[in-house]
Amino acid sequence: MLTRPLLILETKDGETRLVLADSDTSTHVGTLSSDVHLPSTSLYELLNFIATELPHWRDRSERRTETAETILTSQLCAHLNSAARHSDGWDMLQFRCEEPDEQNKDRKIDLIPAPCDTTICIEGRRYTDFDPLLPIECKRLPTPTGTKRDEREYVFNRYASTGGIQRFKEGSHGAAHVLGAMIGYVQEETSILWDSRVKRWIQDLVASRQPGWTTKDFLKRVSEMKAERLSVFHSVHTREKSLSDIELRHLWLEMN
Repeated sequence: MLTRPLLILETKDGETRLVLADSDTSTHVGTLSSDVHLPSTSLYELLNFIATELPHWRDRSERRTETAETILTSQLCAHLNSAARHSDGWDMLQFRCEEPDEQNKDRKIDLIPAPCDTTICIEGRRYTDFDPLLPIECKRLPTPTGTKRDEREYVFNRYASTGGIQRFKEGSHGAAHVLGAMIGYVQEETSILWDSRVKRWIQDLVASRQPGWTTKDFLKRVSEMKAERLSVFHSVHTREKSLSDIELRHLWLEMN
């Protein structure tokens, strides 16, 4: 998985602190009025937590088999809330579905983590329970057929601005963030085949001179957990509206 230091809870002298593993740095965990100060790497640790829980969610015997993206994301949201409550270090989080984007109120983010019962500070920015820590877009692979649907929708949609990476590049999603994520529900074939397919789609956009698309938009494999059928990719994209580049982590879970 992603190689980042772990966050753990430590109880000492009757006080609970959030501690970065292999570090002497700690911070008090308190009520909503107390601030928890986390290092910038904590967002990567959060993505690690989500990635680790994806196979557990898929394989739960009590989970109803579904294919629709909204239902799958709702199921995943419920599982992540339960998993966070019983975890060491992430019980200060909540997960929510279909949340309005902070800067584009008419746009909905598929899944967001946010603080719960506390205020989290990361690199000088304060997050309350009203603030998403990072935006997460969820997509089915393959894209369902239908009016104004494009098979390349994980990347780009020629008929509408509903492409996954496209939304981040346009600043329609996550304009207030420099790190986001995409979850791919792989419902047919394998992540290896979809990796090749997504690369070809981006190559075609570059070859056709689609504005804003370059070979820098390619996804790079970070890790593969064969037993869990989970693949993690990384990409960095330039954005419109004078926004800084955004980094995306792609978590692809084979559902079939």
